[in-house]
Amino acid sequence: MDIFNVFHLESARRLPHLPAEHPCARLHGHSFRVEVHVAGPLDPRLGWVLDFADVKAAWQPVHAALDHRCLNEVEGLENPTSEHLAVWIWDRLKPALPGLSKIVIQETADSGCVYTGP
Repeated sequence: MDIFNVFHLESARRLPHLPAEHPCARLHGHSFRVEVHVAGPLDPRLGWVLDFADVKAAWQPVHAALDHRCLNEVEGLENPTSEHLAVWIWDRLKPALPGLSKIVIQETADSGCVYTGP
C-alpha cells in the first residue's frame, strides 16, 4: 500500500543550459507541489503503513533547504530541472523513509515529473 503527503515549495530558478532566448533560461519562480509517497505493508495493529508525522518530519530539512531559495544556489541543483529536483529530494528522504516509493514534482498545474528511484 502507498501513502503520501503533499508539500509545497516557493523557489526561484533558471535553467542554465538552455538558449538565452528560452524563457526558462531567465530567473523565474515556481510554486512547486511535491508528493512524497511511501510504500509498505499495512501494520495489522496500528492500521497504517507509516505515521504521516514521520513523513512530515523527514520533509522538514528538505523544505528548509529549498523553500524561498534560488535552487541554482543549492549544492547539487546547479541545473534545477524538475527531474533533478525529484532526484535531489529522493536522495535526502530515502535514508529517513526506507519505504520511499515515489516523488511527484509539479512545477505548474499542468507540468511535472514522477521519480520512482534509481
